[in-house]
Amino acid sequence: MARRARVLRLPTAGPQDTTPLAAAIDKGEIDPATIVAIVGKTEGNGCVNDFTRGYATLALKLLLAERLGVKLAEIERRVAIVMSGGTEGGLSPHLLVFCREEVAEVAANPRLAIGIGLTRAFAPEDIGRAAQIEETATAVTLAMKDAGIVSPADVHFVQIKCPLLTKERIEAAARRGATVATADTYHSMALSRGASALGVAVALGEIGDVAETAVCRDWSLYSSVASTSAGVELLRNEIVVLGNASGWSGDLVIGHEVMADAIDAAAARRALADVGGKPVAVLAKAEAAPSGEIRGRRHTMLDDSDIHSTRHARALVGGVLAGVIGDTMLYVSGGAEHQGPTGGGPIAIIGQIQ
Repeated sequence: MARRARVLRLPTAGPQDTTPLAAAIDKGEIDPATIVAIVGKTEGNGCVNDFTRGYATLALKLLLAERLGVKLAEIERRVAIVMSGGTEGGLSPHLLVFCREEVAEVAANPRLAIGIGLTRAFAPEDIGRAAQIEETATAVTLAMKDAGIVSPADVHFVQIKCPLLTKERIEAAARRGATVATADTYHSMALSRGASALGVAVALGEIGDVAETAVCRDWSLYSSVASTSAGVELLRNEIVVLGNASGWSGDLVIGHEVMADAIDAAAARRALADVGGKPVAVLAKAEAAPSGEIRGRRHTMLDDSDIHSTRHARALVGGVLAGVIGDTMLYVSGGAEHQGPTGGGPIAIIGQIQ
């Protein structure tokens, strides 16, 4: 027997909207038992107080639990749900539903492979520190094995949902005599994303062992395939590894490139050409260049007191990619700490080939 990966891209009318997924299940387009991951964009602000991510996650868990006749805890164990807030500009809210099916025949060439990994729940004092780096690296390695991906070179995107610090979590750590990496809840998102991305880089051999002091400090260290998104709705890292591997069937493949900056449309075109076929899903990271410039031109994303720079970056990169792809239903996640070079970030495209 072989495995076949399927990816369905479904529009949503709001973070609570599970109607398209329910309809796909009812029509027999999806067997809910084969769903291993759901990655999506919600129209929240993408900041600490963005509860659309948790709202969407709960709605999806409730639907799957009902259709499979299991408890919520079972869905949490078997399905990685990664919701990224922020659909600024023209980005369109949607879900990417990843399924793994058993089939009889193996494709002649490598095809899209999906692996899932979960870390333990992190204590507040672990977030942004060595424990998060190390646990993430271990979980990524296990997710590669789950996907049957042997070489790190065949990994093209690692999507991670990671936790953040809240006032309550910081206070809980203090009551135990523990100190956290930062008392700034928003900065904790950056530290969590950064530590998780460095964990990916370690697992894939992109960098050697790294000290926690490098998190959000040494920008020369990064992964070319990591995409990390922080949220208040979880305490562990949930990991989806996407690559190409033998032993899989179907008509989907994945490729990636690294955008050198926010307007690197050429990287998207290279990724399209590398994959070939019809784009089924586009996943990318966005960041406001910390230098304050894009190709020598000053930008003001870092100076806006009303709208956070990550929101500006999503809108900018989303517009650039939409122009290349010809579609606004794109997964563009803000905050690219150690995810590609500073000011840039990875872009992955899943394509349907003949």
